[in-house]
This record gives sequence, C-alpha cells and structure tokens, in this order.
Amino acid sequence: MTKSSQPHPVDLQFRGYVEGLTYLGQDSRPLCHFFGGVPYALPPLGPFRFQKPRSLPTCYRYGTRANPARFTGGCGICPQPGPSEKKGGSKWDEDCTQSNVWVPMGIPPPEGWPVLFWIHGGFLQFGSPNDLDLRAFLAESPCKCIVVAPAYRLNIIGFLASSTLLATCSDYHVNLGFWDQRMALQWTYENISYFGGNASNITVGGYSAGSHSVFYQLAYDLGVPLSKAIIKRALMLSNGPGMQPKSLEEAQVQCEELFKVLDISSDLKPAEQLARLRGTKAQTLIQASRKMKLHQFRAVTDGSFVRHGLLNELNNGSFAHQMKKRDLHLVIGECSDEHFVYGTWRPPKPGFNNMLHRLEADYPHDACKVLMSHYFPNRKLPSRYKSWKAAFGHIYADVQIYALERGMANALVKHGAGDLIHRYRIEWRATCVDKKYPTSWGATHTSDMAIWFWGNGDILTPDEKRIVENAFLGPLGAFLEGKKVEWGTQHAMQLRTLKSNGTVAIEEDTRLEEGLVLWNTLKKVGATGISRESKL
Repeated sequence: MTKSSQPHPVDLQFRGYVEGLTYLGQDSRPLCHFFGGVPYALPPLGPFRFQKPRSLPTCYRYGTRANPARFTGGCGICPQPGPSEKKGGSKWDEDCTQSNVWVPMGIPPPEGWPVLFWIHGGFLQFGSPNDLDLRAFLAESPCKCIVVAPAYRLNIIGFLASSTLLATCSDYHVNLGFWDQRMALQWTYENISYFGGNASNITVGGYSAGSHSVFYQLAYDLGVPLSKAIIKRALMLSNGPGMQPKSLEEAQVQCEELFKVLDISSDLKPAEQLARLRGTKAQTLIQASRKMKLHQFRAVTDGSFVRHGLLNELNNGSFAHQMKKRDLHLVIGECSDEHFVYGTWRPPKPGFNNMLHRLEADYPHDACKVLMSHYFPNRKLPSRYKSWKAAFGHIYADVQIYALERGMANALVKHGAGDLIHRYRIEWRATCVDKKYPTSWGATHTSDMAIWFWGNGDILTPDEKRIVENAFLGPLGAFLEGKKVEWGTQHAMQLRTLKSNGTVAIEEDTRLEEGLVLWNTLKKVGATGISRESKL
C-alpha cells in the first residue's frame, strides 16, 4: 500500500497550529489523518538525561497559523539494542518524548472520538510507535477511535536505577520510561479534544512490554484521587503484571556493574558519577549493556511509581475494589505459542547456572531461585524441553504472560471484579504473518498484531477480515466506545478463543491450574525492598 498524502492543518487553540497528513487510498479516497512526533514533554537531553520528563510550559506553542509546526514523520527513536544499533544508531534520538496521533476521517461524535492510548512493546529495551500503520484499521475496521502512540525512554536511558544516586542526587530519578508514559497520557487528556477526541473516554492499551506497562499505568491511576484519574478501560495484550520489580538495592548492583564496564570509578562522588553518565554517548551506553551480566533494564520498586507490595494489592482485593469503584473494564489474553519469539531474546547458554544468571537479568534474585526450583528441581534440563533455549522461551512466556496473567485474573475474580474482565486466547494467524515468522511457530508472540490493527500495514484477505471482525474487532469497537461488549463468555475465567480454523469458541481455561501453581509459588517471595503494607 502506497502512502499518498496531502497536508492536514489543525488549530490546537492555546497550543498553536500543527500540520499533519491526510493519508489517501489508491483511489485518492481519504483514509485517516496522521500527526507524527508531536512533543508531549520537553527534550530529556544533556543535564535532563535521567530526570523525570518535564511538562510543556503554559507558554509553549507548536506553531502559528502562518507557520504551523509540521508533524509528518514520526517519533524520535530512543537509543536501543537491536537492528538500529548495527547501523551506528544513525536513526536514534534521545529527544523521544513525542507521540504519533492517528485520527479517523469524518465528523466526530458529539462527545468526541473514543481514544486508545497505545504503548508499544519491546521488553522495555527496544521498540518504537513508528512501527504502527493504522490506515486500514481506521478506514475499514469497526474501530473508530483516535490512537495516541507515545515513544518513551527505554533500557538504560529509561530504566537505569541506583539507590545511591537516588538518595544523593536530587536531579536523578528512576522508572523514567513509566513516567514518560504517564506524562504522555496526561498530555493526551489535556489536548486530545483539539483533535476531535473525547478526553473522558480514554482506553490505555499495549502489547508485550506495552501491556506490562499498561498494568503499571493502571496501578498508578488507581492510586491517585479520582479527580486526577484518566483511564476508563484497559487492554493488556500478551503480557501481564509480571513480578514485583527488583528493589532499589538490587538495582544498585546492576548500576555498579555498568559503572565498571564504563570505567566510572567507585571512588567518585555520586554526583560526579551521574555527570559521567550524562556525558557518555548513547551508543557507548548501549554497547556497555551488551557486556553486562545484568543486561536488562526494567522497572524497580521505588515506592513512588511502583508501590511496595504492589502485587499484594491483587491478592488482598484492594486492586479489585478500586477497579469496581471506577467500573474499569479490562481485556486481557494471549497467543497459544508465545514462547517461540520469547526464546529468541538474548537466550542463555546451556546449563543451570547460565539459566539462573539470565533470569536474574530480569527478575529479583529470590524470585529467580523459586523459578529455578520450580522448573529444574534436579538442576537438569527436563525432557519436555528440546534445549535450554527452548526452556527459557517457555519460562519467560509463563512469567510474562501465561502464569501471572492467570494469577491476576483469578485474584480479580476472587475479590468480586470478575464482571469487569474479558479474557481471550488466539490460536489463528493471518497469512501475512508468514513472511515474518515460520509457520511452525503458530500463533506466536506479536503474530496477532495483524488481528488487532487490521493487518497493521499488511493486507488481510476478505475471508481474514471477516474472521478478525467477528472474533475481536467487532467487540473491541464496542469496548472502546464504552458500550456493552458481547464477549460470549459465561464467567470471567472462560476464554473467547479464536481457533486455528478461524472459528470462535467459548472455552474453559485448561492452563488455569498450572498457572496458579506458579503464581502461588512466586507469591511466597513477597514484596521486594522494605516490607510494607500495600495501600491504594
């Protein structure tokens, strides 16, 4: 599909004038509007690296009527490991606190278009909202909504944590990627009406690490007064709450490993160490992470964005209570073969200790010991796994999706919020996925992006469009609008399943018991850091 377009100006009132694009189809029919790389915060550069995002000041203007700010490209790409790294980071830009905004054609409803705030995935290490192509989604599918897709800081730049720096440097903060997302969400709430959106109808959704982020954004939103709450509904696609993140003390070990790789002396004062970090080129930081044992940079339990004992809030019912109080509905689910893709992300070398060290790059040490005892009671590779790499893919998929997603759903049901949950499972994939993943991988991780976004730039056949609309996009359109969703399940623990032959079945969850075993095993580890009662 070609990307023919024409200019599309919009008056953002007190924020000034912007110019985006109207994408055109092959018959010159308008498909949708697009604004790429609209800033939601000031650039986090120079001395502002490793600081919280700074909101746009009241006097900030994008442009004037005579000279509107042109947003026709995309968001800045946060420096990251992956294909772009091999190109020398030529497309990287730490000035990435920006969003892409997609708007349907036509006159908005009287209350404004529903809004989907979409968080991209990538293990919190890589990714970009620029990979979305929503032209066909907005032009053809039953979902008519504005989509706001923010970029946010990733890996070291977004999730480096140090208890020492946090305690001694007032201009240093942690969980910056999550704070960026929240800032983008706040910007959306304050500005989306100028694009024709309904600020009172915002669904927060995401895929993979984006879904993981949705849980933490939802948890944060449930923890603020109702007057400051923004989220009306949530989509958690192929990821769950994960475990309680590492403590700041555990994260300090990773930070010290980074200092050693970068040759930043431990004898320097914390402020001097921070200055050295800020003066280090982004490419050098990414290369340093490649040399580390603890090479994954994720959220930490800081008592601010991530509360101590956060997952206990699911078990004790406070999470469910707040969701019921706000009538906040959730779509959550999985693909049947997630593990194939998961097994490709920096898998360990063969051996028990190598597996332990790899898991410790992501999860708290005590939790990793529990995982190793659960999966490898004899310290050997069980016969059900073909290799240590395959075992890693299964463990990663269980922790990120299968087991902990079920633990979360079960806890919400147990505490009376079952009527708010819509669960699904996908065993089918479109033929356009074949050019990306082997057919033997089945419905693996991200293969369903073609379902949720009507091909996401690829072409669905007429039969595939009927399957996708019937299975999910019809119900999703109603969900985004806040209408009653015809999900078909009789109770919250059943699954709406898209079978491999393209039919929809309402099924019992055959993996529930297995998932809850791991959830309850990990629950014994408890909260990280200082033990405190978890409160909402």
